[in-house]
Amino acid sequence: MQLPVAGTPAADYRWPTMSSDHDALAFAANQPAALCTIVAIDGSFSRRTGAQLAVAPDGTIAGDLADNCLNAELANQAVEAMEASGQNGGARLLRYGKGSPFIDFRLPCGSGLDILIEPAPDRAALQNCMATLAARQGAELTLPLPADADPAFLRSRLYMPPLRLLVLGAGSECSALVNLATTQGIEAEWREAGNHLSLDKVPADLLDGTWAADPWTAILLLFHDHEWEYALLKWALGTNAFYVGAQGGAPARMARLERLKAGGVEEGALARLRSPVGLIPKARDSSVLALSVLADVVGAYEALHPHQ
Repeated sequence: MQLPVAGTPAADYRWPTMSSDHDALAFAANQPAALCTIVAIDGSFSRRTGAQLAVAPDGTIAGDLADNCLNAELANQAVEAMEASGQNGGARLLRYGKGSPFIDFRLPCGSGLDILIEPAPDRAALQNCMATLAARQGAELTLPLPADADPAFLRSRLYMPPLRLLVLGAGSECSALVNLATTQGIEAEWREAGNHLSLDKVPADLLDGTWAADPWTAILLLFHDHEWEYALLKWALGTNAFYVGAQGGAPARMARLERLKAGGVEEGALARLRSPVGLIPKARDSSVLALSVLADVVGAYEALHPHQ
């Protein structure tokens, strides 16, 4: 089967994020589509349990279940299930790979996948998940598994809001990080010292919730003049941000911690501070630092995913 490519009319189903984790959900929430979900993995596989693919009646797909062969096979099964749904056809639970009855379709990894196909998912429930995610809250979708399904199979698909990055600082490191994040489809906000930041003050919209730091937000302080950091770090370490990092050499790090301790910041909060930042030690070039920091942030964000 030749799969159609999602075109311009459906282009807005894609979240502004590097991840395709919400693509299938958004696609199926906005138009008639079947929803395919991996509910169990026997062995190892390149996608996590809960990975999803949406399939429109014409075979157009959104989401990703690893490779074109599996996507095409599921598109065929989903279209068939949608055609049968008008004849009292319901959700289907299919096994692929190890232990599968489909002897003409194999997975090169040697593993087994159990995949639920919903020919007519509850669009109101899907839209509710989308609205919850848009409000920067975690969402949950109940999966209609057959009554005799293995109790270990995934019963609820959990979603977390897209990664968001708040950069506080000045210089080429900030612009390089924001540019790289934006290229990857990550929402990034830069508050520049002297333009959008004042010494020893936290911007009002960071305090009143207009741009609140939630559990899926990373805060990076990239200053060369570390006098700018104190008030901002005290604020950042008191938020729910999953990542708070600040650049600086060993003397700057020691002085920073001492000042924060003297200012009443508790040890538990101080332990949240990542410094030095990034995966590449002693990155000197701004573009290398940006890559190093973003990789570290993305790794920490991926570790938050409810389905591993």
